[in-house]
Amino acid sequence: MFRKKFDLDKNSGLAERVLALTFPSALVFLMLVALKLLPPLMAIVSVATIIMFNLVFLFPLTFEMQQLKKYISNLAKGENVDEKALQVSEKEAKQIVEAVNKMHRFWAHKSDELEARCMSDTAVLDSLPDPIMMIDRAGNILGANLSCRQLFGKGITEKNVENVFDSSNFAEAVSRVLKKQSESENLIFYIQKPNEQKLYAHIKELPWLSRGKAVAVVSIYDLTKTMRVEKMQSDFVANASHELRTPLSIIAGFIETLQTTAKDDETARDHFLKIMAEQTDYMSSLIENLLSLSKIEMSQGTPPHEKVFVPKILEEVAHALELKAEARGMGIKQRVESGVTEIVADAGQVKQLVQNLADNAVKYGMGNTDVVLKAKMVDKIPPSKGVEVAEGKAIAISINNKGPKITPENMARLTERFYRLQEHKNLNIKGTGLGLAIAKQIIKRHKGNITVTSTAYNGTTFTIYLPVGTSESQKQ
Repeated sequence: MFRKKFDLDKNSGLAERVLALTFPSALVFLMLVALKLLPPLMAIVSVATIIMFNLVFLFPLTFEMQQLKKYISNLAKGENVDEKALQVSEKEAKQIVEAVNKMHRFWAHKSDELEARCMSDTAVLDSLPDPIMMIDRAGNILGANLSCRQLFGKGITEKNVENVFDSSNFAEAVSRVLKKQSESENLIFYIQKPNEQKLYAHIKELPWLSRGKAVAVVSIYDLTKTMRVEKMQSDFVANASHELRTPLSIIAGFIETLQTTAKDDETARDHFLKIMAEQTDYMSSLIENLLSLSKIEMSQGTPPHEKVFVPKILEEVAHALELKAEARGMGIKQRVESGVTEIVADAGQVKQLVQNLADNAVKYGMGNTDVVLKAKMVDKIPPSKGVEVAEGKAIAISINNKGPKITPENMARLTERFYRLQEHKNLNIKGTGLGLAIAKQIIKRHKGNITVTSTAYNGTTFTIYLPVGTSESQKQ
Protein backbone atom coordinates (compact mmCIF):
# COMPACT_ATOMS: atom_id res chain seq x y z
CA MET A 1 0.00 0.00 0.00
CA PHE A 2 2.87 2.34 0.87
CA ARG A 3 4.52 1.70 -2.54
CA LYS A 4 1.27 2.25 -4.49
CA LYS A 5 0.37 5.35 -2.52
CA PHE A 6 3.66 7.07 -3.31
CA ASP A 7 3.95 5.63 -6.86
CA LEU A 8 7.15 3.72 -6.21
CA ASP A 9 8.33 0.93 -8.48
CA LYS A 10 8.82 -2.52 -7.05
CA ASN A 11 12.51 -2.30 -7.82
CA SER A 12 12.99 1.22 -6.43
CA GLY A 13 15.62 -0.12 -3.92
CA LEU A 14 14.29 1.89 -0.94
CA ALA A 15 14.06 -1.13 1.38
CA GLU A 16 17.53 -2.34 0.43
CA ARG A 17 19.06 1.07 1.11
CA VAL A 18 17.33 1.41 4.50
CA LEU A 19 18.43 -2.07 5.58
CA ALA A 20 21.97 -1.47 4.32
CA LEU A 21 22.30 1.68 6.44
CA THR A 22 20.61 0.09 9.47
CA PHE A 23 22.55 -3.18 9.49
CA PRO A 24 25.84 -1.85 11.06
CA SER A 25 23.93 -0.09 13.86
CA ALA A 26 21.86 -3.22 14.46
CA LEU A 27 25.06 -5.28 14.88
CA VAL A 28 26.41 -2.79 17.42
CA PHE A 29 23.19 -2.92 19.46
CA LEU A 30 23.18 -6.72 19.22
CA MET A 31 26.70 -6.86 20.69
CA LEU A 32 25.75 -4.47 23.48
CA VAL A 33 22.76 -6.68 24.38
CA ALA A 34 24.98 -9.80 24.24
CA LEU A 35 27.45 -8.13 26.63
CA LYS A 36 24.51 -7.13 28.81
CA LEU A 37 25.48 -3.49 28.47
CA LEU A 38 22.07 -2.54 27.06
CA PRO A 39 18.60 -3.91 27.75
CA PRO A 40 17.03 -5.78 24.78
CA LEU A 41 13.98 -3.52 24.70
CA MET A 42 16.17 -0.42 24.54
CA ALA A 43 18.15 -2.00 21.69
CA ILE A 44 14.98 -2.82 19.76
CA VAL A 45 13.62 0.71 20.23
CA SER A 46 16.97 2.16 19.14
CA VAL A 47 17.15 -0.01 15.98
CA ALA A 48 13.54 0.88 15.15
CA THR A 49 14.36 4.56 15.60
CA ILE A 50 17.35 4.26 13.28
CA ILE A 51 15.20 2.46 10.68
CA MET A 52 12.60 5.24 10.80
CA PHE A 53 15.33 7.87 10.57
CA ASN A 54 16.90 6.18 7.55
CA LEU A 55 13.48 5.73 5.94
CA VAL A 56 12.63 9.43 6.41
CA PHE A 57 16.08 10.41 5.16
CA LEU A 58 16.18 8.13 2.11
CA PHE A 59 12.56 8.28 0.95
CA PRO A 60 12.64 11.82 -0.64
CA LEU A 61 15.86 11.01 -2.46
CA THR A 62 14.54 7.64 -3.65
CA PHE A 63 11.22 9.14 -4.66
CA GLU A 64 12.86 11.94 -6.67
CA MET A 65 15.31 9.54 -8.30
CA GLN A 66 12.35 7.35 -9.22
CA GLN A 67 10.52 10.30 -10.84
CA LEU A 68 13.69 11.39 -12.59
CA LYS A 69 14.15 7.86 -13.95
CA LYS A 70 10.58 7.83 -15.33
CA TYR A 71 11.04 11.31 -16.80
CA ILE A 72 14.26 10.39 -18.63
CA SER A 73 12.76 7.07 -19.77
CA ASN A 74 9.76 8.87 -21.29
CA LEU A 75 12.10 11.30 -23.04
CA ALA A 76 14.09 8.39 -24.43
CA LYS A 77 10.88 6.82 -25.79
CA GLY A 78 10.00 10.06 -27.56
CA GLU A 79 6.84 10.65 -25.54
CA ASN A 80 5.52 14.14 -24.93
CA VAL A 81 6.58 15.34 -21.46
CA ASP A 82 6.10 18.60 -19.61
CA GLU A 83 9.44 19.93 -18.33
CA LYS A 84 7.68 22.02 -15.68
CA ALA A 85 5.62 19.09 -14.41
CA LEU A 86 8.65 17.44 -12.75
CA GLN A 87 9.17 19.03 -9.31
CA VAL A 88 12.28 18.07 -7.33
CA SER A 89 13.66 19.56 -4.13
CA GLU A 90 17.16 18.07 -3.94
CA LYS A 91 19.88 20.30 -5.36
CA GLU A 92 21.63 17.48 -7.22
CA ALA A 93 18.33 16.25 -8.68
CA LYS A 94 17.51 19.76 -9.88
CA GLN A 95 20.88 19.99 -11.60
CA ILE A 96 20.35 16.61 -13.25
CA VAL A 97 16.87 17.63 -14.45
CA GLU A 98 18.19 20.92 -15.83
CA ALA A 99 21.04 19.16 -17.64
CA VAL A 100 18.70 16.51 -19.09
CA ASN A 101 16.24 19.19 -20.28
CA LYS A 102 19.02 21.17 -21.94
CA MET A 103 20.27 18.04 -23.67
CA HIS A 104 16.73 17.15 -24.75
CA ARG A 105 16.08 20.63 -26.18
CA PHE A 106 19.42 20.56 -28.00
CA TRP A 107 18.82 17.19 -29.64
CA ALA A 108 15.18 18.02 -30.37
CA HIS A 109 16.36 21.13 -32.23
CA LYS A 110 18.99 19.10 -34.07
CA SER A 111 16.36 16.48 -34.92
CA ASP A 112 14.01 19.14 -36.31
CA GLU A 113 16.84 20.60 -38.38
CA LEU A 114 17.78 17.15 -39.69
CA GLU A 115 14.15 16.30 -40.49
CA ALA A 116 13.67 19.62 -42.30
CA ARG A 117 16.89 19.07 -44.24
CA CYS A 118 15.88 15.51 -45.14
CA MET A 119 12.45 16.70 -46.28
CA SER A 120 14.06 19.46 -48.33
CA ASP A 121 16.58 17.08 -49.88
CA THR A 122 13.82 14.56 -50.60
CA ALA A 123 11.66 17.25 -52.21
CA VAL A 124 14.57 18.37 -54.38
CA LEU A 125 15.34 14.80 -55.47
CA ASP A 126 11.66 14.06 -56.13
CA SER A 127 11.40 17.18 -58.31
CA LEU A 128 14.15 15.94 -60.63
CA PRO A 129 12.76 14.45 -63.85
CA ASP A 130 15.36 11.68 -64.14
CA PRO A 131 15.55 8.50 -62.00
CA ILE A 132 18.13 8.58 -59.19
CA MET A 133 18.88 5.73 -56.79
CA MET A 134 21.24 5.22 -53.81
CA ILE A 135 22.95 1.84 -53.44
CA ASP A 136 25.00 0.09 -50.76
CA ARG A 137 28.21 -1.90 -51.16
CA ALA A 138 26.25 -5.01 -52.20
CA GLY A 139 24.36 -3.09 -54.87
CA ASN A 140 21.06 -3.08 -52.97
CA ILE A 141 18.92 0.01 -53.61
CA LEU A 142 18.50 1.96 -50.36
CA GLY A 143 16.55 4.92 -51.72
CA ALA A 144 15.02 6.22 -54.94
CA ASN A 145 13.47 9.51 -56.00
CA LEU A 146 9.87 9.93 -57.22
CA SER A 147 10.77 9.59 -60.91
CA CYS A 148 12.57 6.32 -60.18
CA ARG A 149 9.66 4.95 -58.11
CA GLN A 150 7.16 5.87 -60.81
CA LEU A 151 9.26 4.25 -63.53
CA PHE A 152 10.24 1.04 -61.74
CA GLY A 153 7.53 0.77 -59.07
CA LYS A 154 7.45 1.43 -55.32
CA GLY A 155 9.23 -1.87 -54.67
CA ILE A 156 12.41 -0.61 -56.32
CA THR A 157 14.12 -0.36 -52.91
CA GLU A 158 13.73 -4.11 -52.49
CA LYS A 159 15.84 -4.86 -55.57
CA ASN A 160 19.49 -5.04 -56.47
CA VAL A 161 20.53 -2.35 -58.94
CA GLU A 162 22.08 -4.89 -61.32
CA ASN A 163 18.67 -6.54 -61.71
CA VAL A 164 16.89 -3.33 -62.72
CA PHE A 165 18.23 -3.32 -66.29
CA ASP A 166 18.94 -6.31 -68.50
CA SER A 167 22.34 -5.00 -69.58
CA SER A 168 25.69 -6.66 -68.90
CA ASN A 169 27.54 -3.39 -69.63
CA PHE A 170 25.53 -1.58 -66.97
CA ALA A 171 26.08 -4.38 -64.42
CA GLU A 172 29.84 -4.35 -65.06
CA ALA A 173 30.03 -0.57 -64.65
CA VAL A 174 28.18 -0.73 -61.32
CA SER A 175 30.46 -3.55 -60.15
CA ARG A 176 33.61 -1.53 -60.91
CA VAL A 177 32.40 1.38 -58.76
CA LEU A 178 31.27 -0.84 -55.88
CA LYS A 179 34.62 -2.68 -55.88
CA LYS A 180 36.44 0.69 -55.80
CA GLN A 181 38.07 -0.02 -59.13
CA SER A 182 36.66 3.30 -60.38
CA GLU A 183 35.30 6.44 -58.71
CA SER A 184 32.69 6.98 -61.42
CA GLU A 185 31.41 5.36 -64.58
CA ASN A 186 29.52 6.85 -67.54
CA LEU A 187 27.98 4.70 -70.23
CA ILE A 188 25.27 4.54 -72.87
CA PHE A 189 23.38 1.27 -73.11
CA TYR A 190 20.24 -0.11 -74.74
CA ILE A 191 17.36 -2.09 -73.27
CA GLN A 192 14.59 -3.88 -75.14
CA LYS A 193 11.93 -4.20 -72.41
CA PRO A 194 9.31 -2.89 -71.94
CA ASN A 195 10.23 -0.82 -75.03
CA GLU A 196 13.43 -0.27 -76.92
CA GLN A 197 15.23 2.57 -75.15
CA LYS A 198 18.58 4.30 -75.32
CA LEU A 199 19.76 5.17 -71.79
CA TYR A 200 22.69 7.05 -70.31
CA ALA A 201 23.88 6.09 -66.81
CA HIS A 202 26.15 8.01 -64.44
CA ILE A 203 27.41 5.92 -61.51
CA LYS A 204 29.31 7.90 -58.87
CA GLU A 205 30.94 6.83 -55.61
CA LEU A 206 29.85 8.98 -52.65
CA PRO A 207 32.33 10.69 -50.27
CA TRP A 208 32.59 8.69 -47.04
CA LEU A 209 31.58 11.72 -44.94
CA SER A 210 28.14 11.96 -46.52
CA ARG A 211 27.06 8.52 -47.53
CA GLY A 212 26.14 6.49 -44.41
CA LYS A 213 25.06 3.06 -45.62
CA ALA A 214 24.88 4.28 -49.22
CA VAL A 215 28.19 4.13 -51.07
CA ALA A 216 27.17 5.19 -54.58
CA VAL A 217 24.48 7.03 -56.53
CA VAL A 218 23.13 5.97 -59.93
CA SER A 219 21.55 8.54 -62.26
CA ILE A 220 19.65 7.43 -65.37
CA TYR A 221 18.89 9.68 -68.34
CA ASP A 222 16.53 8.58 -71.12
CA LEU A 223 18.05 9.49 -74.49
CA THR A 224 15.28 7.81 -76.49
CA LYS A 225 13.31 11.01 -77.10
CA THR A 226 16.47 12.90 -78.02
CA MET A 227 17.41 10.17 -80.46
CA ARG A 228 13.96 10.30 -82.03
CA VAL A 229 14.05 14.11 -82.28
CA GLU A 230 17.47 13.93 -83.94
CA LYS A 231 16.13 11.38 -86.44
CA MET A 232 13.05 13.54 -87.06
CA GLN A 233 15.25 16.59 -87.66
CA SER A 234 17.50 14.60 -89.99
CA ASP A 235 14.51 13.23 -91.90
CA PHE A 236 12.92 16.68 -91.98
CA VAL A 237 16.02 18.30 -93.48
CA ALA A 238 16.37 15.45 -95.99
CA ASN A 239 12.70 15.69 -97.02
CA ALA A 240 12.76 19.50 -97.21
CA SER A 241 15.91 19.38 -99.33
CA HIS A 242 14.29 16.82 -101.61
CA GLU A 243 11.08 18.84 -101.96
CA LEU A 244 13.01 22.02 -102.79
CA ARG A 245 15.45 20.30 -105.14
CA THR A 246 12.72 19.29 -107.63
CA PRO A 247 11.31 22.77 -108.37
CA LEU A 248 14.81 24.27 -108.34
CA SER A 249 15.93 21.69 -110.91
CA ILE A 250 12.90 22.46 -113.08
CA ILE A 251 13.52 26.21 -112.91
CA ALA A 252 17.25 25.77 -113.58
CA GLY A 253 16.48 23.57 -116.61
CA PHE A 254 14.05 26.06 -118.08
CA ILE A 255 16.46 28.96 -117.51
CA GLU A 256 19.19 27.04 -119.36
CA THR A 257 16.75 26.26 -122.21
CA LEU A 258 15.65 29.89 -122.45
CA GLN A 259 19.28 30.96 -122.58
CA THR A 260 20.11 28.54 -125.39
CA THR A 261 17.74 26.64 -127.73
CA ALA A 262 14.55 28.54 -126.85
CA LYS A 263 16.22 31.94 -126.67
CA ASP A 264 14.12 33.44 -129.46
CA ASP A 265 11.01 31.19 -129.16
CA GLU A 266 8.26 33.40 -127.68
CA THR A 267 5.76 30.54 -127.39
CA ALA A 268 8.20 28.34 -125.47
CA ARG A 269 9.28 31.31 -123.36
CA ASP A 270 5.71 32.08 -122.27
CA HIS A 271 5.06 28.40 -121.52
CA PHE A 272 8.30 27.99 -119.54
CA LEU A 273 7.81 31.22 -117.59
CA LYS A 274 4.33 30.05 -116.55
CA ILE A 275 5.74 26.77 -115.24
CA MET A 276 8.60 28.60 -113.50
CA ALA A 277 6.09 30.93 -111.81
CA GLU A 278 4.10 27.89 -110.59
CA GLN A 279 7.26 26.27 -109.20
CA THR A 280 8.25 29.53 -107.53
CA ASP A 281 4.83 29.78 -105.91
CA TYR A 282 5.19 26.17 -104.74
CA MET A 283 8.60 26.88 -103.17
CA SER A 284 7.28 30.03 -101.49
CA SER A 285 4.35 28.06 -100.08
CA LEU A 286 6.68 25.27 -98.96
CA ILE A 287 9.08 27.68 -97.21
CA GLU A 288 6.16 29.50 -95.58
CA ASN A 289 4.77 26.21 -94.28
CA LEU A 290 8.18 25.10 -93.04
CA LEU A 291 8.62 28.36 -91.11
CA SER A 292 5.08 28.07 -89.76
CA LEU A 293 5.70 24.49 -88.63
CA SER A 294 8.97 25.48 -86.94
CA LYS A 295 7.29 28.41 -85.17
CA ILE A 296 4.46 26.18 -83.89
CA GLU A 297 6.92 23.57 -82.63
CA MET A 298 8.87 26.27 -80.75
CA SER A 299 5.66 27.39 -79.00
CA GLN A 300 4.82 23.88 -77.71
CA GLY A 301 6.05 24.67 -74.19
CA THR A 302 3.91 27.83 -73.90
CA PRO A 303 0.22 27.22 -73.11
CA PRO A 304 -2.28 29.40 -75.05
CA HIS A 305 -4.13 32.07 -73.09
CA GLU A 306 -6.44 33.99 -75.49
CA LYS A 307 -10.24 33.90 -75.43
CA VAL A 308 -11.41 32.54 -78.80
CA PHE A 309 -14.95 32.43 -80.19
CA VAL A 310 -14.95 29.59 -82.73
CA PRO A 311 -18.13 30.58 -84.70
CA LYS A 312 -16.43 33.85 -85.64
CA ILE A 313 -13.40 31.93 -86.94
CA LEU A 314 -15.63 29.62 -88.99
CA GLU A 315 -17.31 32.67 -90.52
CA GLU A 316 -13.95 34.28 -91.38
CA VAL A 317 -12.62 31.05 -92.94
CA ALA A 318 -15.80 30.53 -94.98
CA HIS A 319 -15.60 34.11 -96.29
CA ALA A 320 -11.87 33.75 -97.16
CA LEU A 321 -12.46 30.56 -99.18
CA GLU A 322 -15.71 31.67 -100.79
CA LEU A 323 -14.24 32.68 -104.15
CA LYS A 324 -12.05 29.56 -104.35
CA ALA A 325 -15.09 27.37 -103.66
CA GLU A 326 -17.24 29.21 -106.22
CA ALA A 327 -14.59 28.64 -108.88
CA ARG A 328 -15.26 24.90 -108.47
CA GLY A 329 -19.01 25.28 -108.16
CA MET A 330 -18.84 24.48 -104.44
CA GLY A 331 -20.54 26.07 -101.46
CA ILE A 332 -19.40 26.45 -97.84
CA LYS A 333 -22.07 25.81 -95.20
CA GLN A 334 -21.77 26.70 -91.51
CA ARG A 335 -23.67 24.92 -88.75
CA VAL A 336 -23.08 25.99 -85.17
CA GLU A 337 -25.10 24.30 -82.42
CA SER A 338 -26.41 26.24 -79.45
CA GLY A 339 -24.28 26.36 -76.33
CA VAL A 340 -20.95 26.84 -78.10
CA THR A 341 -18.82 28.96 -75.77
CA GLU A 342 -15.48 30.70 -75.88
CA ILE A 343 -12.36 28.60 -75.43
CA VAL A 344 -8.88 29.38 -74.16
CA ALA A 345 -6.64 28.99 -77.21
CA ASP A 346 -4.27 30.68 -79.64
CA ALA A 347 -6.63 32.53 -82.01
CA GLY A 348 -4.11 32.69 -84.88
CA GLN A 349 -3.28 29.00 -84.68
CA VAL A 350 -6.92 27.91 -84.40
CA LYS A 351 -7.77 29.96 -87.49
CA GLN A 352 -4.76 28.49 -89.34
CA LEU A 353 -5.86 25.01 -88.29
CA VAL A 354 -9.46 25.42 -89.51
CA GLN A 355 -8.38 27.23 -92.68
CA ASN A 356 -5.85 24.51 -93.62
CA LEU A 357 -8.45 21.77 -93.27
CA ALA A 358 -11.19 23.78 -94.99
CA ASP A 359 -8.82 24.70 -97.83
CA ASN A 360 -7.98 21.00 -98.27
CA ALA A 361 -11.70 20.20 -98.27
CA VAL A 362 -12.28 22.66 -101.12
CA LYS A 363 -9.13 21.61 -102.99
CA TYR A 364 -9.71 17.84 -102.84
CA GLY A 365 -13.52 17.72 -102.75
CA MET A 366 -15.72 16.93 -105.75
CA GLY A 367 -16.92 19.87 -107.79
CA ASN A 368 -20.49 21.11 -107.37
CA THR A 369 -20.71 19.80 -103.79
CA ASP A 370 -20.73 21.54 -100.42
CA VAL A 371 -18.08 21.80 -97.73
CA VAL A 372 -19.75 21.78 -94.30
CA LEU A 373 -18.18 23.42 -91.24
CA LYS A 374 -19.78 22.41 -87.91
CA ALA A 375 -19.14 23.36 -84.28
CA LYS A 376 -20.67 21.84 -81.15
CA MET A 377 -19.86 21.23 -77.48
CA VAL A 378 -18.83 17.77 -76.21
CA ASP A 379 -18.33 16.46 -72.69
CA LYS A 380 -14.78 15.24 -73.26
CA ILE A 381 -12.02 14.82 -75.81
CA PRO A 382 -11.61 11.29 -77.15
CA PRO A 383 -8.30 9.74 -76.01
CA SER A 384 -5.24 9.75 -78.26
CA LYS A 385 -2.50 7.13 -78.41
CA GLY A 386 0.41 9.49 -78.92
CA VAL A 387 -0.71 12.86 -77.51
CA GLU A 388 -1.83 13.92 -74.03
CA VAL A 389 -5.37 15.32 -74.16
CA ALA A 390 -6.94 17.78 -71.74
CA GLU A 391 -9.77 16.79 -69.42
CA GLY A 392 -13.20 18.34 -69.24
CA LYS A 393 -15.53 19.86 -71.83
CA ALA A 394 -14.34 20.66 -75.34
CA ILE A 395 -15.53 22.08 -78.62
CA ALA A 396 -15.69 19.80 -81.67
CA ILE A 397 -15.10 21.43 -85.07
CA SER A 398 -15.78 19.18 -88.06
CA ILE A 399 -14.96 19.84 -91.73
CA ASN A 400 -16.70 17.58 -94.25
CA ASN A 401 -16.36 17.35 -98.03
CA LYS A 402 -17.64 14.93 -100.65
CA GLY A 403 -14.94 13.01 -102.42
CA PRO A 404 -13.31 9.62 -102.89
CA LYS A 405 -12.94 7.44 -99.82
CA ILE A 406 -9.52 7.57 -98.16
CA THR A 407 -8.16 4.07 -97.57
CA PRO A 408 -7.07 3.03 -94.04
CA GLU A 409 -3.45 2.75 -95.23
CA ASN A 410 -3.44 6.36 -96.43
CA MET A 411 -5.41 7.57 -93.41
CA ALA A 412 -2.69 6.31 -91.06
CA ARG A 413 -0.10 8.50 -92.83
CA LEU A 414 -2.11 11.70 -93.37
CA THR A 415 -0.25 13.74 -90.72
CA GLU A 416 3.23 12.72 -91.91
CA ARG A 417 5.31 15.59 -93.22
CA PHE A 418 5.35 15.90 -97.03
CA TYR A 419 2.97 12.96 -97.41
CA ARG A 420 0.40 13.34 -100.21
CA LEU A 421 -2.12 10.91 -101.67
CA GLN A 422 -1.02 9.43 -104.97
CA GLU A 423 -4.40 10.19 -106.60
CA HIS A 424 -3.90 13.89 -105.79
CA LYS A 425 -0.49 13.78 -107.42
CA ASN A 426 -1.98 12.04 -110.47
CA LEU A 427 -4.59 14.78 -110.78
CA ASN A 428 -1.77 17.37 -110.55
CA ILE A 429 -3.37 19.02 -107.50
CA LYS A 430 -0.76 21.30 -105.97
CA GLY A 431 0.19 20.96 -102.31
CA THR A 432 3.18 20.81 -99.98
CA GLY A 433 2.05 17.89 -97.81
CA LEU A 434 2.59 19.96 -94.64
CA GLY A 435 -0.93 21.18 -93.91
CA LEU A 436 -1.96 18.23 -91.73
CA ALA A 437 1.48 18.09 -90.07
CA ILE A 438 0.95 21.73 -89.04
CA ALA A 439 -2.56 20.87 -87.84
CA LYS A 440 -1.18 18.02 -85.73
CA GLN A 441 1.32 20.31 -83.97
CA ILE A 442 -1.33 22.97 -83.27
CA ILE A 443 -3.66 20.35 -81.77
CA LYS A 444 -0.78 18.92 -79.71
CA ARG A 445 -0.03 22.35 -78.22
CA HIS A 446 -3.69 22.79 -77.24
CA LYS A 447 -3.87 19.23 -75.75
CA GLY A 448 -6.66 18.41 -78.17
CA ASN A 449 -7.22 15.63 -80.68
CA ILE A 450 -8.17 15.07 -84.31
CA THR A 451 -10.16 12.19 -85.83
CA VAL A 452 -10.81 11.29 -89.46
CA THR A 453 -13.68 9.31 -90.95
CA SER A 454 -14.03 8.58 -94.65
CA THR A 455 -16.80 6.72 -96.50
CA ALA A 456 -17.82 6.47 -100.12
CA TYR A 457 -21.30 7.77 -99.24
CA ASN A 458 -20.66 10.62 -96.80
CA GLY A 459 -17.20 11.70 -97.93
CA THR A 460 -14.37 12.62 -95.56
CA THR A 461 -14.80 14.36 -92.20
CA PHE A 462 -11.95 15.81 -90.12
CA THR A 463 -13.05 16.54 -86.54
CA ILE A 464 -10.92 18.76 -84.31
CA TYR A 465 -11.37 18.64 -80.53
CA LEU A 466 -10.12 21.65 -78.56
CA PRO A 467 -10.54 21.98 -74.76
CA VAL A 468 -12.67 24.81 -73.41
CA GLY A 469 -9.76 25.81 -71.15
CA THR A 470 -6.11 24.78 -70.82
CA SER A 471 -5.05 22.69 -67.81
CA GLU A 472 -3.46 25.82 -66.32
CA SER A 473 -6.61 27.91 -66.67
CA GLN A 474 -8.78 25.17 -65.19
CA LYS A 475 -6.70 25.17 -62.01
CA GLN A 476 -7.17 28.89 -61.44
